[in-house]
Amino acid sequence: MRAAYASAFDADNPLAALTVGERPEPTHPQDDWVTVQVRASSLNHHDLWSLRGVGLSGDQLPMILGCDAVGQDPEGNQVVIYPVVPTPGDPRGMSILSEHFPGTFAERVAVPRMNLLPLPAGLSVTDAACLPTAWLTAWRMLTTKGRADEAESVLVQGAGGGVATAAVALGLALGKRVYATSRDAAKRDRITELGATALEPGARLPERVDLVIETVGAATFDHSLKSAAPGARIVVSGATAGHEPKVNLRRVFAMQLEILGTSMGTPGELTELLAFCAEHEVRPVVDGVVPFSRVEEAFARLHSGDVFGKVVIDHTA
Repeated sequence: MRAAYASAFDADNPLAALTVGERPEPTHPQDDWVTVQVRASSLNHHDLWSLRGVGLSGDQLPMILGCDAVGQDPEGNQVVIYPVVPTPGDPRGMSILSEHFPGTFAERVAVPRMNLLPLPAGLSVTDAACLPTAWLTAWRMLTTKGRADEAESVLVQGAGGGVATAAVALGLALGKRVYATSRDAAKRDRITELGATALEPGARLPERVDLVIETVGAATFDHSLKSAAPGARIVVSGATAGHEPKVNLRRVFAMQLEILGTSMGTPGELTELLAFCAEHEVRPVVDGVVPFSRVEEAFARLHSGDVFGKVVIDHTA
């Protein structure tokens, strides 16, 4: 079957480590696994990090990339794939597709049957393919960890990327006042179009917020601390611009701030997210849809840094 996979590692030029070609059909590690015919998938920065060699070792190559997908199960049902797989050999006790088990950038992928969730009516295949990783992470950051039901205002740092842009869209759909930062003027315009207040990084907010969504790290963390209201939650799921920020602990204890880490989400949270998007007609922000026959272009687009939202792959084209 045709697949996009990491054939090597290249920290400086991850695109050079990407290969598109034939790979063996999926195998089932256990009896409860099934094969899904992939109809659509979407890229995450996780895929570029894998090409750089982060989270993979040489003896795992070649590794089919991709975490997110929507497809058809053996019974012909349209399903959304939950990408987290129990993995006893991993220190976390779990892994994401494309870490220990082949991922979704292929014609077919094998997953545990319990990882298949029904595709809700009203959600397109390409829209739903955006949700299981970036949007699920944003949903968990806002709801489970960030307790958005107790918040009126939200700051999203570094909007433009998958998780941050999802947090903007979901925060607005939850009825919050959303502020979002970006270094790029064009992306700030897109943020404004979504209905949020766009700001340059480090800009003073009109108010201190109850919840901060932080995926940038060292470059924005001091601003996150200064923008937080008493008792606010700062939820962290990434550190794209440095993982060792300076933290003013006096501000943390004086303002009684909570700094919370998270990654991905549970199958129940993905079910909630799918239902929320279907019921409230929330649709993912899609940068573009690329046919699988041109999957290299999708990777180049993500690597360029110019994306706003998700890059989706149509496996039927």
